[in-house]
This record gives sequence, C-alpha cells and structure tokens, in this order.
Amino acid sequence: MSNQTDNVKGLDLARRFFEQIAKPAMEKHCPEILKEAACGLMGQGSECFGFDDMYSRDHHWGPRVMVLLPDDYIDTVDPEVWERTTRDFPTHFEGYKIVSGLLRGAGLEPESIGSFLQRAIGRKELPRTFKDWLDIPEEDFAHVVNGEVWHDEKGEFTRVRDSINNYYPDEVWRRRIAHWCRYASGMALYAMKRAELRQNTVFYFTAFGRCLKMTMEIACMLNRTYFPYDKWLYDTFAKLPNLAPDMIPLIDEATACDTSWVRRTEICEELHIMLDAYMVELGLVTPHPKYKVDPHSGLRLLERSYQELIKSVPAEIKQYTPLWDQKFLEEFISGYVNGLSQEDWLGLLHLDPA
Repeated sequence: MSNQTDNVKGLDLARRFFEQIAKPAMEKHCPEILKEAACGLMGQGSECFGFDDMYSRDHHWGPRVMVLLPDDYIDTVDPEVWERTTRDFPTHFEGYKIVSGLLRGAGLEPESIGSFLQRAIGRKELPRTFKDWLDIPEEDFAHVVNGEVWHDEKGEFTRVRDSINNYYPDEVWRRRIAHWCRYASGMALYAMKRAELRQNTVFYFTAFGRCLKMTMEIACMLNRTYFPYDKWLYDTFAKLPNLAPDMIPLIDEATACDTSWVRRTEICEELHIMLDAYMVELGLVTPHPKYKVDPHSGLRLLERSYQELIKSVPAEIKQYTPLWDQKFLEEFISGYVNGLSQEDWLGLLHLDPA
C-alpha cells in the first residue's frame, strides 16, 4: 500500500488509471461509447484544482474517471455496459482504493454533458445573454474548466470548456468587477475602519476576512481567471501572473498574528490602491488623482471604481446583481445527502461515537 504521506496528486493518479486501466477496458467492452465520450476529471474536489494533499484523501479521493456523453446518446446506452466494463477492474490502483465521486460508479462515472453542466452551473447549455452569465456564480464556472480532459474524440465537451474558459463577455466582466468593488470597499474595508474606531473586535475580524477574500477575488477577475470557493482561493490567487507577486507580502503581513488592527486596515487600503491602479492600466477606469485617507471612513477608493464601472455597462445589467456563492453545487449536494443513509453520511463526516 502507498504511504499516505506521499506527494501523489489525485489528478495525476486518475490520469494514469485512465490510461492503464479504464481506457483499455472501454476499448475492449464499449469502443463505440469511447468514441462519443469525453473522459477526464473535473468538477468538485481539491484534486480537480491540483490543490489536494494527504488531508484530502478521506472522502471521494482516489483513482476515478468521469465519462461525459452527449445528452441524446447516453439514454441509448445499456446500463449493464458499465458493469461489464468495470468487472475486471482491480480494487486498488498504485496502492489506492478505486473510488466513486459524488456520482455512483467506482472507477467510471458516466453522466451526460447536460447533467454535468446542470449540477455545475445550473443549466444544460452555455449562457447566452449577459444576465445568463451573471446568474452563474464564478465559483461554479471554475468547476467546469478545472481538472483535465484526457480523451474527447468528438470534441463536444472540449468546445464547452473552451467557450467558458474564454472568460466573460467584457460587459459582464465589468459588471462583476463593479459588484466586488462595492462590497470589498463599502462592506469590508469601510466596515473594518468603523469597527477599528469602535473597538468592535468581532465585527472587525469578520469584515477583515471578507475584505481579504474579495480583494483576492477581484485580483483573479482582473487576471481573467475564475476563482474557486474560498478554501482554494489563496492557492489560485498565488499563481496569478499579475498583482499577486506584489500583493502576497502584504497579505502575509496582514494575516500575521502580531499585526495591529491599524496596520491591517492600512494594508488593505494599499491592496485596494494596487487593484485600482491595475484597473486604470487595463483601461477599465480612467486615470485620476490620489485621494486622502479619511480618518473616519478610511479609503473608499474601489467605490469610485464601482461607480465608473456601473456607468460603463449596458442598461439591462446596471441594476442586475451577479449571483455568487455555490448555489448550484449546494442544490446538488442537498439531493446527494438526502439519498445517503445516515451511516454513510456519518462515515463521510468521520463522526464516530465517543
């Protein structure tokens, strides 16, 4: 058995499993399905982002392959073909147990492309209008374009991924940045300053966390990179070619235990100055003079950007609020958990009687 402290990455392990076990089995038992299928690993899970470690291996981690098929094709497939194909699979591969993900089917997880998109972004087809794009949380888009596709002879799913990976239409991009500017400044940095003045420790730290999160998310947006939900946000942010190299030392200082409230607020103001300057560089907002830090409100610089960005987008989306947080993942998880026995659910949670 493999050492659980090794540095094996789930995505690499799954790719080798596909090449050595799953693909040969499909070529033998269902070659016609393989011609139609997009095979890979993407969606939920730290391994799909490449951020998994030894602590990730206690649920849904191990050798597995997603098999995505056209919607009008999957209904023609005899369900028994999956049992025949996986019958000779080993129980372990390279010392790791072959598992099923959030869908049933150890080793192979067949699903239609439309079904995958539905549970990822809440719709079976690509967004068409500006409002369609705004109705999908950015975190959920990340679940479509992360991971890898190792086989896609017809290219249907690859075309979907490529379309989403091209990032937002510019109008939607500006509207989403505007919303984050408003919250990162008005609902986070401004709130930090007021909490600092009022010595409200609890509110200060909730606002500080919100400010760091949304600041890194704006940096991802400005790099045209879909950000994942917050557990993997910093790892994604740290890889950005622009902004991150200069911002990371400040974030490290801000999150140090001995940094004062006053200094943390100053650092967040510096981070927002960096974001604003990069937006000027990108032509998203116009050049402007420097502004003073108000002693009672701090530096609400990104709210200046917010107004300019709002004025630049089409009328139909000026007051149309972007959806955020993982709505569609949570809809799927609710059904998934409802279908489990309490024993299976407690097992996934590692809740053993004391």
